Amino acid sequence: MRKAKPKKRVVLPDPVFNESMVTKFVNHLMYDGKKSTAFDIFYSSLDVVKNKLPNDEKTPLEIWKKALENVTPLVEVKSRRIGGATFQVPTEIRPDRKESISMKNLILFARKRGGRSMADKLAAEIVDAYNNQGGAFKRKEDMHRMAEANRAFAYFKF
Repeated sequence: MRKAKPKKRVVLPDPVFNESMVTKFVNHLMYDGKKSTAFDIFYSSLDVVKNKLPNDEKTPLEIWKKALENVTPLVEVKSRRIGGATFQVPTEIRPDRKESISMKNLILFARKRGGRSMADKLAAEIVDAYNNQGGAFKRKEDMHRMAEANRAFAYFKF
């Protein structure tokens, strides 16, 4: 490579929980640079999660982290052209990409849910992911199934 890799930017922690992971999630959630609106949506969705799971001994933030962990894929398939054929080669995912994919999937499937406010949709998706259900969890399962089906091509590593 001719050019140097760009430096990773440091993401500042959020004001309420003092977690940089929350800020990353809010950055994915944000539209048109409206970060305070995205923070409002996130915090209100955690309040809804607390109301939906009142008898759970975990805090809403721990529930959100567990939900993210449940939708985090371990392997993905990448297309690789060899000869005239294109193979789906299963590869492990870097830790930072794992985190990013899980956040994006959680937000994507929350947005796809019907009706209500975004905070309610996000809370419903978080609760589903916490219980190993929902669209984001299904996406992870599909990625793992694809990688398992194409395990024979794993020797075409990049």
